[in-house]
Amino acid sequence: MTTARTDHYSDLSTDYLYKARLHFGEGDLGQASEKGWGAAGTALKAVAEERGWDHHRHWQLHRCLRGLMDESGDEELSELFGHAEKLHANFYEQFMPAHEVERYLGHVDRLVAKLNQFA
Repeated sequence: MTTARTDHYSDLSTDYLYKARLHFGEGDLGQASEKGWGAAGTALKAVAEERGWDHHRHWQLHRCLRGLMDESGDEELSELFGHAEKLHANFYEQFMPAHEVERYLGHVDRLVAKLNQFA
């Protein structure tokens, strides 16, 4: 059952992916990284919202991810989400070169596409 909150999170995720690519194109790797993380997190929140799962804290996102992996059998979700978390860390530490940020944004694209199938 899609709710207004589910749609809200899905729309945010799409917007964040778009902005991640814009920031990357401008050379702002920090903002590109954070928007990539935001796209992943909000896509997962859309799935959680759809299922009535708590998702307001970072650790709850991990619980949601585990629930979705148990439900779907898709273990790749964990790896892809880990890449998104690395982008989140890069926002604060700026340790990733451009080619790596670009590659990890590709992982986020894949994750969001997978999560959108569940929302």
